Amino acid sequence: MSAGSAPYRDTVFSSPAPDYVAFPALGHRNAWQAAVEIPVIVRCLGIPRGQRVLEVGCGPGNALVPLAARCAPRRLVGLDVDGGLLEGARRHLRGSGVTAELVEGDVRSLPFADGAFDVVLDFGTCYHIAHPERALAEIARVLARGGRFIHETPLGQFLAHPVRSSGRTLPWSAAPTLVGHRHALLFACRVKE
Repeated sequence: MSAGSAPYRDTVFSSPAPDYVAFPALGHRNAWQAAVEIPVIVRCLGIPRGQRVLEVGCGPGNALVPLAARCAPRRLVGLDVDGGLLEGARRHLRGSGVTAELVEGDVRSLPFADGAFDVVLDFGTCYHIAHPERALAEIARVLARGGRFIHETPLGQFLAHPVRSSGRTLPWSAAPTLVGHRHALLFACRVKE
């Protein structure tokens, strides 16, 4: 984070996207993400330290704390369409002593400049929104050349949400600059050409 910038950046919208359906908070799922998923993702998919990192659909910020600890990002941003979840993320970050920017916004219309991030992480948001092609195009836009998009695989999404994600895939043709790079069973990495 640059000197003089506020620890939290908030862009406030009046309400979540009209097609937004919240997921229930599952304590065991959140603990699993922090203790297992983040370490595996960082190691197996090779997230370098000191990067500019964005998590889309960050919810209450469960992944932001272990990402800060393991990756020491120079910029860490959590984005979610639900302002109530971001309030929870703000409390969670404060309690953990982690500094991050929290932005209320829609992954299909990201409020960031082209090439603003080196890493974008998605723990399933793109599988659960209308028009995921818009989200993938936006993610490709905000990634710098050589940047990494870390996302759940269809198997990972199915295991996490078997009913809600059944048969869903991501429309990769909407983001042709994101090319397959690595897989770690439940997660994958695409790199921006």
